Amino acid sequence: MLRFPGHGHSRPDDVVIGPLDLPARVDEALAVQAVAFGLGAEEVAVRRQIVLRHMTFPGARALGATTARDDLVAFVYGMPNDRTHWWSTVVEPYLRARGHDGWLDDSFVITELHVHPRYQNRGIGRSLITTITDGATEPRSILSAIDIESPARGLYRSLGYRDLARQVLFPSAAKPYAVMGAPLPLLRRR
Repeated sequence: MLRFPGHGHSRPDDVVIGPLDLPARVDEALAVQAVAFGLGAEEVAVRRQIVLRHMTFPGARALGATTARDDLVAFVYGMPNDRTHWWSTVVEPYLRARGHDGWLDDSFVITELHVHPRYQNRGIGRSLITTITDGATEPRSILSAIDIESPARGLYRSLGYRDLARQVLFPSAAKPYAVMGAPLPLLRRR
């Protein structure tokens, strides 16, 4: 367990990171994602089914960040990548065009990482992604993020992720994405 103290003595906004039973807490996780990512109810309903399906895949695992009251304020989940998964079939032509399609093999994919805005900029997202990838047996990690300069992309770069493909278009997404990859273990702050 990793602890992120609020303001000195044990307080309600202290955060602990640990294993997350994501299927049991999927609605709480998607509520965090909806606030952090600006999702509407219809999209949350679609993502709920996707998350539940993903968590049945071999090697899928999740971590959560909870307060002293057990409120979920952040989560990450991922799994060993499989070229037959929908995400891989979409990004593969973009990666192949840039000579990076080998990254789809022997990689741990970060499927989702979201931190409630009230808990951002505390190192929680960094700890979630480094902790989940520390448990990976694969030699590298891949993920996708909206293709804009954002705090999330800055975090990923600081951990060693680099752009493998940009302007990746997902069928239902309004904005293009970047696919990023990093060798494991991820870089740590110096």
